[in-house]
Amino acid sequence: MATFTLPKNSRITGKSREHKAEGGTRIKTFKIYRYDPDSGENPRYDRFAIDLDQCGPMVLDALFKIKHEIDPTLTFRRSCREGICGSCSMNMNGRNGLACTTAIADLNGEIRITPLPHMEVIKDLVPDFSHFYAQYASIRPWLQTVSTTPSGKERLQSPEQREKLDGLYECILCACCSTACPSYWWNSEKFLGPAILLQAYRWLADSRDEMTGDRLDQLEDPYRLYRCHTIMNCANVCPKGLSPAKAIAETKKMLVERQM
Repeated sequence: MATFTLPKNSRITGKSREHKAEGGTRIKTFKIYRYDPDSGENPRYDRFAIDLDQCGPMVLDALFKIKHEIDPTLTFRRSCREGICGSCSMNMNGRNGLACTTAIADLNGEIRITPLPHMEVIKDLVPDFSHFYAQYASIRPWLQTVSTTPSGKERLQSPEQREKLDGLYECILCACCSTACPSYWWNSEKFLGPAILLQAYRWLADSRDEMTGDRLDQLEDPYRLYRCHTIMNCANVCPKGLSPAKAIAETKKMLVERQM
């Protein structure tokens, strides 16, 4: 029988700290994962009680309030605050999403916030994206051509050709989908995962790209592509409403069709 255990230094055994609200009638408690590798201590959960009447409506607003007014050591990523950059991706009440577009009112009870699952944690709510970005680079996410570009002209597409990129180019590489995928949890060293495979199909679907055969050769592997088992977690959590599962299915279809 297989035994699955966590490394000792990753178990949540640190002593929890509580910060109570100073008055207010609409109090919401945020249970936040804390981990500082420099301290030598195991991770812990800290609880922060926030008066919602003194806070913005989004989870990111609450994190800002906690950092600016209660605990300046709280660490998390953020940038645009508009659901465009993907920096503030995290897990809230068991579901991956963007803190800047997740309303506090949509989360019931005590709100538990942790880093994206199954990624190394740098500090607090900041996961290490190094492997994720290396996988992204491996698919060569740029236009590749062999023919020369017409002098002084762009490589044009018809409206129908351009339409095929809808639902693909909008991906913001937040990793919500990949870190919600059980296949990626267990095979992330070899399986590219939903986000990267959606990005790979974005170039396969681009009429201007002339390296389709080479791109398909790179993906035709028992692990890189075919570890997808259509669990659909990726489509359920995507904050942009995209469907990586559909892109993966289209890629598999292209591989079959070129054998016919």
